[in-house]
Amino acid sequence: MNKQEKILVTSALPYANGPLHLGHLAGAYLPADIYVRYQRLKKRDVIFISGSDEHGVPITIAAEKQKVSPQAIVDKYHALNKESFEKIGMSFDNYSRTSLPLHHKISQEFFLKLHSKGYLSEQTVTQLFCEHCDRFLADRYVEGICPICHAAEARGDQCDTCGRSIDQIQLIDPICVTCGNKPVIRETRHWFINLKNLQPQIKAWLDTKTHWKENVKNFCEGWFKTGLEDRAVTRDLRWGVQVPLPGYENKVLYVWFDAPIGYISSTIEWAQNIGQPEKWKEYWADRSTRLIHFIGKDNMVFHAIIWPLFLMGHGEYVLPDNIPANEYLNLEGGKFSKSRDHAVWLDKYLKKFPPDPLRYCLAANAPETKDADFTWKEFQQRNNSELADILGNFVNRSLTFLQKNFDNRVPQPGEFDGLDKEMLSRLRQAPEEIGNLLENFEVRKAVSAFMDLARFANKYFNDQQPWITLKQNPQKCATTFHVCIQVLKGLAVLMEPVLPFSARDLWSMLNFSSPVADQYWEEAGNADVPMGHQLNQSKILFQKIEDDVMEAEILKLKHVTDKTNEQQKEQIMSEKISYDQFKTIELRIATVLEAEKVEKADKLLKMKIDLGDEQRMIVAGIALNYTPEQMVGKQVVVVANLEPAKIRGIESNGMLLAAVTDDNKLSVLVPEKEMPNGSKIR
Repeated sequence: MNKQEKILVTSALPYANGPLHLGHLAGAYLPADIYVRYQRLKKRDVIFISGSDEHGVPITIAAEKQKVSPQAIVDKYHALNKESFEKIGMSFDNYSRTSLPLHHKISQEFFLKLHSKGYLSEQTVTQLFCEHCDRFLADRYVEGICPICHAAEARGDQCDTCGRSIDQIQLIDPICVTCGNKPVIRETRHWFINLKNLQPQIKAWLDTKTHWKENVKNFCEGWFKTGLEDRAVTRDLRWGVQVPLPGYENKVLYVWFDAPIGYISSTIEWAQNIGQPEKWKEYWADRSTRLIHFIGKDNMVFHAIIWPLFLMGHGEYVLPDNIPANEYLNLEGGKFSKSRDHAVWLDKYLKKFPPDPLRYCLAANAPETKDADFTWKEFQQRNNSELADILGNFVNRSLTFLQKNFDNRVPQPGEFDGLDKEMLSRLRQAPEEIGNLLENFEVRKAVSAFMDLARFANKYFNDQQPWITLKQNPQKCATTFHVCIQVLKGLAVLMEPVLPFSARDLWSMLNFSSPVADQYWEEAGNADVPMGHQLNQSKILFQKIEDDVMEAEILKLKHVTDKTNEQQKEQIMSEKISYDQFKTIELRIATVLEAEKVEKADKLLKMKIDLGDEQRMIVAGIALNYTPEQMVGKQVVVVANLEPAKIRGIESNGMLLAAVTDDNKLSVLVPEKEMPNGSKIR
């Protein structure tokens, strides 16, 4: 990479409708911060941009529930989340907010540019309207059953279970989330981005991104196979960026149109704040800039397909160079859930624990290619066994020994033996090894390589036996600690991207004047701490976390889970249907004739079934429990009169019935004895 090349790094703008949890941090923010801190140590021209996403339905829903204005909601959570980001060490060059007049102006100009160039078309569409609330139901104001995977609580724009974008008109049994009433269908006008016509253009561009992560490329390919659909860029709301066209005074820009434009407006604000108002153009208007978007799995389609199309249409801005999206982080085996309070909230964590152990744990277990799971026990283990017992132990034993036996100064070395040379060789190689991993967004491997260096340093200390050589061979002992100080200096620089607070503390103990963040990455491997250098007083770098502290956190989560499970059971028992409703469900016996796994879908099996008078294709999420071979020849129970649904581009004509336990173990329902295919269950 050219040292003078400009790098513009963004993290997805978080909704300002609630506090941040660890899932947010692990997906889009911590990996970006680690990458940016590393690039700064490489002395590259990099800026780090983000801000609060303060528009959209989640904001207005939160405001209505709390009976306050949307502005009051975003003011509260923008301040809270900005403070949490600062305390956890996010080193943004600018953290803005989309409610600023500057952002509204830039977004409206962007819209008008696309409009003038013919990328947008006005369409009359049918939309759900709540007669009780007297308004059209945009996005999350409506929920229902997903028409694709039949999951409950699908939103009016997307199903979080299958990840597909959906038209709210297709929702089964939709309700208004505000009043609970069933909406009606009415016509309204909106502006759409013409994705159907632009699919060849965006696909050709994405085909050049051979260096992108497989999860992002595969996700995009899945969308192309089913075909892009035109997508509305306006909404029937009052809160947001007003559509800058006559006749649209009561409509706003769709939040996923204006939110990524926040990257541009935030960069403009940064340039204004540093007194160089035109400097933002050096990044956004220079096609050689590397624009890198760090996002979570749920933002892939917008950043990898729709946002680049917006940029192409505008024509004056750089396109993304890379989108290192991460998968989901789960919590103690379950999904993070704001509504069920199944979460570790960042602001609450920071009141009890220091930031660096969390940064380290999330980086070491980053959900880079598949979902990962955060557990308090693993957090404790990594803090105690790795940070305290490996890295912290080497720091403490080296500095306290020097303090007691060498007047707290770097001793003069003698001749290096084989082990000294190996230790220094590993130190020299570390910046390149760890740096290459960070360049490729492989944070987990980079953290592992760093800890391996600290682990070898401990082994070096033990094998040199300084407690013996202090008396038997003082020169050898002095050489050992001369080497240890070189390693400590290198570790301090190499740990700065992941453990910035601890790196600063270690740097202070080593008594260097310029900040550790100002050092050169490559020089971390140089053994250049001079003989006689005076050290400062040492202190414990990482405190161990006791079992009772972790047990309290685990019990807190368990209490929330148990309470939620009980509420769900009560809700299920209370939601009774009439006999007439039940009679409309046609359950029939079928035999599986053929079965195969759905490509790039770990949980799905595609099966051809015999219903007696016809054969059908169905798709079921049972692949983690049954192989295709186990299903062929098996008689099963299916809902035969369910309307067809497309799942991963395959039309599924029916639903297979299975029982699921609380721990997600699944068993397909089968008849007690063989029955004629097509037999009805009464």
